[in-house]
Amino acid sequence: MTATGAHDAELKKELSATLQARRELGEEYDSALVDSFLEKVEQRLDGTVDRRVRRRLAELQMSEARGTRSPRSSTDSWGERFGFGVVSLVLAIPLSGIGGGTGDLPGLLVTWAGIVGVNVAWALRTSPRRGRPGSKPDDSDWEG
Repeated sequence: MTATGAHDAELKKELSATLQARRELGEEYDSALVDSFLEKVEQRLDGTVDRRVRRRLAELQMSEARGTRSPRSSTDSWGERFGFGVVSLVLAIPLSGIGGGTGDLPGLLVTWAGIVGVNVAWALRTSPRRGRPGSKPDDSDWEG
């Protein structure tokens, strides 16, 4: 099992334990249980971001030491968008529970509108700048 697979399995276990605790403790502990789960997710994300930042800094230092400039590859942009989407879907689980539990269907719809809105804004922010003077279109996302 890969490190990512192990983390996914661990996160699934944490979510399962949180849901089981909710069933046993009742709704009055929802907020505390969700906060605890989100704190664990946040710690996981912080560790992942820290590793990526250290790796990117090391790459930049190596390219600077060699006197070359490594242009950011198009897969970085795709990977960031994909990662952001995955993280938002993981966080959508407890957020959907909160939105649906407190606001029924309207609360659930507002929650998902927010999730979709954040993902659209992120995708637009990280998408290649097409059609601007001096910019090259990046079609590598369409290659297999």
